[in-house]
Amino acid sequence: MTYRRKTARARKTATRKTARKTSGKATVPNASLSRRKSSPKTASSKRWSQRVTRDSDALDLKHGVFKLTNPKKIAASLKRSAERSSRRKAGAYRSALSMLTFYINRAGKTLPKTQRDRLKRAKTELKHQFGRDE
Repeated sequence: MTYRRKTARARKTATRKTARKTSGKATVPNASLSRRKSSPKTASSKRWSQRVTRDSDALDLKHGVFKLTNPKKIAASLKRSAERSSRRKAGAYRSALSMLTFYINRAGKTLPKTQRDRLKRAKTELKHQFGRDE
C-alpha cells in the first residue's frame, strides 16, 4: 500500500467534511470570520484610494486640497500641481481633471452633498482655467 500526501486543497475539503459531520448541520464558512483584522501598521495600505490621492505618481497635491471651500482655489491648486509635475504621463489638464474625478468617485455616498457640489463646480472652474470652455 502506498501512502500519498494530501494536497492543501484536499486537506481543507476533508476538514470541512468532518466539521459538517460533527456539527450535525451543514456549515458555510463565514467570510467575515476568515478575514483578519488589519493591524495599525497595515491600515494605510488597506485604503488604496487614500494612498493614491496622498502619494500619486502623477501629481504632488497640496495637503487638504479637496477640503478647500472655494472651487476656484481647488481648481487653481490642481492646475498648479499638474503643471509642476514632471512625472505625469498625460497632459496637465487631463491629470488634474482625472484626479478630481477620482476623488469624487471614490468618496461615493460618504461625500456630503455640499462638498460634492463644490467639487463639481471645481471641475467646471478647472475647464475655465485651462481654457477648455465648450
